[in-house]
Amino acid sequence: MRLTLTIGASPLRRWHLLLIDRLSGIPGLDLSISLPEADPADRSGLGLLFRVEGLLHGLRPDSLFATAPRSAVTVPTGRSAGAADLVLDLGNGATVASGRRWTLHADGEAGEGALVAALLAGRMPLVELKEGSELIAAGRPGTEYGRVLLATLDDVLSRLVTLIVAAVSGGRLRVPVLPVMEAEQPATPAPQAGIAKTIVKAGVSKALALVYRACFHAPHWRVGWRRFDGPDLFALKQHPDSGWTDLPDDGTRFYADPFPILREGRLTLFVEDFVHATGKGIISAVEFGSDGPLGRPEPVFEQPGHLSYPFVFARDGEIWMIPESCSAGRVDLFRATAFPGGWVKEATLIEGVTASDATIIERDGLWWLFATVRDGGGSFSDALHLWSAPDFRGPWTPHPRNPVLIDIASARPAGRMVLRDGQLLRPVQDCRQGYGKALGIARVTQLDDAGFAQDIETILEAGPLWPGRRLHSLNSAGGFEFIDGSAMVRRNPLARRKPADASASS
Repeated sequence: MRLTLTIGASPLRRWHLLLIDRLSGIPGLDLSISLPEADPADRSGLGLLFRVEGLLHGLRPDSLFATAPRSAVTVPTGRSAGAADLVLDLGNGATVASGRRWTLHADGEAGEGALVAALLAGRMPLVELKEGSELIAAGRPGTEYGRVLLATLDDVLSRLVTLIVAAVSGGRLRVPVLPVMEAEQPATPAPQAGIAKTIVKAGVSKALALVYRACFHAPHWRVGWRRFDGPDLFALKQHPDSGWTDLPDDGTRFYADPFPILREGRLTLFVEDFVHATGKGIISAVEFGSDGPLGRPEPVFEQPGHLSYPFVFARDGEIWMIPESCSAGRVDLFRATAFPGGWVKEATLIEGVTASDATIIERDGLWWLFATVRDGGGSFSDALHLWSAPDFRGPWTPHPRNPVLIDIASARPAGRMVLRDGQLLRPVQDCRQGYGKALGIARVTQLDDAGFAQDIETILEAGPLWPGRRLHSLNSAGGFEFIDGSAMVRRNPLARRKPADASASS
């Protein structure tokens, strides 16, 4: 297929070069670039904001949004759009040409200005590739750095590349419709007004962050639990009237990612145990009795790098764990030899990936593994990849349509999936307003080699029954249900903090 990529009235930017490089690797694709006769001026007005953010956050301004010289293009330029089988228009779509043309839209508007305006307004936009009125592919790119436009643009533009390459390769990405949240999104400001406000907000935000981190541990997560003999959160779709009981910590550490498992009639809860002084997560465990925890979580598993999301399950008379260790660039399987400790590595399930929150389930004799993957750049939370295997130990085969979903609101796993009335329900993280901000419950409507689809049944947020700023995950076992989210804990000004492990992630 002959594809012409046209930039439109925008200057050539570094993300265009990344896209060109990725498209050039598609077998059988004859790629050329249509550029303006002269380099357009950069009229975004973002230079000052990027300089301010760079100074405040120690970032270099040469992001994916930065302009690039025409000499950096390594494929042919100047092909007539009419000579192509398909034109990929990254501008405003105003150029008239015969033949097929895909245009890129952000919240319904074509051009990079619409994308920037949405991000300035604090929104993660819905991005769509369209051929006329026909939808080709859609995604909601995201970021873990929502208050820093320079970093946010890098994440979003990197994921745009993922979406476009998937679409050109034959993928047909879609996103689920989301329930309306309590807080309405702010209206999109005029571009220049938005930039001026964001410059002021950047300085204020940095000052508040410094004060916050001087006085409080940040972030500080907490685990909530409840005993129940009626409907669980999957059925309730709201917080129980009884609320939640906190799993206490000593203020120098936090507990997160609760995974309970029932073994020989005894319930054990595994958690990420993050000590603020070391800046690294380990896995700890505590037994639960009929009235709650019998003591405090004690360390049971540690690795050189950061560990979290201790996905534990029983199979073949053994207890297994797939912890998140994305800094290691692989997904490993461990077996308990002295439960709840004695963890030994049994297999590497997937290598060469930065995968977050690997979650598996068996369905109709086939095992499926879900994880979000950071594909060379972009967010850790918005690109869902699948693998399948005849056995949970492997071998695991990547889905031919990976990524099967690009959605910051519903891609990242948030706990065990459950089969109920023949339907597969999965808890998901809604990170539109920040990492782990809200918890969604999704109903999977397609899971096969042809693709993946899900409907979002509800989105739960922190509130009076779960005070705090975030709601992150959901798991249950043995008549107990567990969630987690963030809290504020004052620092001890006399305590000294050790340097954090550079590979650690929260």
